[in-house]
Amino acid sequence: MNDDTPIDMNVDNVPVFSVTEVSGLVKSTVEGAFQRVRIRGEISGFKRAASGHLYFAMKDDGALMDGVCWRGTAARLGMQPQDGMEVIATGRITTYPGRSKYQLVVETMELAGEGALLKLLEDRKRALSAEGLFDESRKQLLPYLPDVIGVVTSPTGAVIRDILHRLNDRFPRHVLVWPVLVQGDGAADQIASAIRGFNAMEEGGNVPRPDLLIVARGGGSLEDLWAFNEEAVVRAAAESFIPLISAVGHETDWTLIDLASDQRAPTPTAAAEMAVPVRYDVMAQVADCEGRMIRAVRRHTEAARREVEGLSRGLPNLRRVIEDASQRLDDWTERLSNGLWAGVRQRRARIPTRIPKPNQLIVQARRRLKGETEDLTRAVTVQLAHRKKTLAHVIQLLESFSYERVLDRGFALITSASGEPLTSVKNLKSGDDVNIRLKDGSEAARIIGGKIAPRPKRKPSPPKGGDDPQGTLI
Repeated sequence: MNDDTPIDMNVDNVPVFSVTEVSGLVKSTVEGAFQRVRIRGEISGFKRAASGHLYFAMKDDGALMDGVCWRGTAARLGMQPQDGMEVIATGRITTYPGRSKYQLVVETMELAGEGALLKLLEDRKRALSAEGLFDESRKQLLPYLPDVIGVVTSPTGAVIRDILHRLNDRFPRHVLVWPVLVQGDGAADQIASAIRGFNAMEEGGNVPRPDLLIVARGGGSLEDLWAFNEEAVVRAAAESFIPLISAVGHETDWTLIDLASDQRAPTPTAAAEMAVPVRYDVMAQVADCEGRMIRAVRRHTEAARREVEGLSRGLPNLRRVIEDASQRLDDWTERLSNGLWAGVRQRRARIPTRIPKPNQLIVQARRRLKGETEDLTRAVTVQLAHRKKTLAHVIQLLESFSYERVLDRGFALITSASGEPLTSVKNLKSGDDVNIRLKDGSEAARIIGGKIAPRPKRKPSPPKGGDDPQGTLI
């Protein structure tokens, strides 16, 4: 069969496949040809699913390939993929039949070259600086002589031995070591956890809380020191309440933790020198201060003594002052004694020569009491008589104003059924029950309304002498 053969002539010889069968054949062919590959490209369209899987695309100038990193592998990558990051991804190529596409299943990932690392470092530095994590206002002063020093470093390297040796030479202190990985997968998380762990210690606990922290590591390449550029480590250093010295790498090496720490040391040994002073220098300084203080006290005492001596020359003779005071005391004592005796004589002169007997005084008091009692009795009698007369007058006057005297004159008191006096016909209506009180009692009555017709006048009876009103003369 060639290209010029019509398709409909050979259609019966072409096998028929289902979509699933074709997808399976393509999948097995691709996976068999690309079991393990390393691909370099720029990450694009990165996203992290809720399940923890990573989805992205890798591209270069001529093509684009989808990539996926499962959740378990993503936790071991040792880096955080981002858009625009150039990486070298290692894995296998497979297909995804659900969308008819092929993709790279990533097993490991690393940055492609130092240039990409530096770009990522600058971008991260710029973002963290915008949050204020590197501001000088956040820096804390280092304690002059800390009692406890916490060191975050590898327990097996030469760094911890150099720090301990330098501390013992300068000023021995109590050191707590928090062992961590300083390179590779999981190093950044361990370093950040160690810094936060030291800050979480309680003062006065079983393990003493450090007064100063040192985060240290020896020299290395940019990739070796990358754990100290991770965002988790930088944030932990910036949030530390305990003053922190970063001592990562050599003099020319620098990492982001150096910008977030309170003090940067060029080497771990230099960090130990910053942490404590030289013991002999401190002793010499204390001795010098002691000598200066003693000399200052002596000068002050000597000046005070001379001042007292100068003032004492201006004071009067104490003996003469005491003699004058003694003489004045004797004079006042004599005058006081004479005055007391004169006062006694005056008091004696005013005392009567003859004092009456108590019986006579009692008799006089009884007479005076009897007279006053009689006077009081007469006054009370007169007063009571006057009050009785006034009361009788008031009773007579009140009786004259009583409405009962009015009833005696032929008047009546009309009250409602509830006992309230009725003073106007406007308060009455037909059918009301009233009480009428007269002089000798009261009777119930009912209002019938209308006016009472006047009685007809009686005609005068004719005179007994006949019909002639003139009468007769005979």
